[in-house]
Amino acid sequence: MVTPERFLKPEVIRQIKRLDLRAQFIVQGFLHGLHASPLHGFSVEFSEHRKYTPGDDPKDIDWLVYAKTDKFYVKKFEAERNITGYLLVDASASMGWTYRQEMTKFEYAVCLAAALSYLMISQQDPVGLFIFGERLRQSLSPKCKRSHFGDILAVLSRAQPHGPTGVASVLSQLAVLLRRASLIVLMSDLLCPVDSLIQGLHRLKHRGHDLIVFHILDEAEVHFPFEGVFEFVDPEDGQEISVDALGYREIYLEKLDKFCETLRAECSRARIDYLRLDTSVQFDKPLIEYLVNRAARF
Repeated sequence: MVTPERFLKPEVIRQIKRLDLRAQFIVQGFLHGLHASPLHGFSVEFSEHRKYTPGDDPKDIDWLVYAKTDKFYVKKFEAERNITGYLLVDASASMGWTYRQEMTKFEYAVCLAAALSYLMISQQDPVGLFIFGERLRQSLSPKCKRSHFGDILAVLSRAQPHGPTGVASVLSQLAVLLRRASLIVLMSDLLCPVDSLIQGLHRLKHRGHDLIVFHILDEAEVHFPFEGVFEFVDPEDGQEISVDALGYREIYLEKLDKFCETLRAECSRARIDYLRLDTSVQFDKPLIEYLVNRAARF
């Protein structure tokens, strides 16, 4: 079993902590339903001035503006903008596979989830967790307490990949469950029909959610390094197939590229971030590169 200490090495924590997640993920129109905090001056941001009306707190009058205009204006505040994030981790049987890498796809996803949850909690942004296979298996409600990070690691360390995947139906289920627009980070090998997957992503996007898709593939799935006659076994349904690896390689890579390019194009069209990851690349490198690039866009 993977231990929580393996999820976040000290050097990874130092790199991740330098990033300001709030600056990277806040976009206009993303947060719905926020209203002015009753605690002006505490966890709030100055928004604008408006004319004083009876009933306003005199303490909010801007006396500098009064000195210049001889009129009473009060400062209007808004609640500080926080992200509510949900990490969606695929724990189907295929995620537990690796050919020759130290980490399975699931362990790779767990490391990403741990890093992102640590970052969000350190920024006081509530983060929740969903573990799924054919359906949702486990969940943690979003919180930003330091102790919540330990709860997330505990769930991640106990989760074991098994059974078939239902990523498309799970996305549709979340579209109904999550009422407030949030940041949803999907971590999966996405071994499902591309049309139903895109439909599920679009359904969440239409509900106002901000989506990031980390498409996690084993190094062997990306490069297909096999030679000779190979027998492949589907880890989710047990089906076996024997193929001449060298003769099949070109067909396989063409189909994989087509799948990924279709998904990438549809995500781009819907303003959904898509990143394909290879388990042979240390997980923190593409994560940090992605966050830096995303921050530069906003």
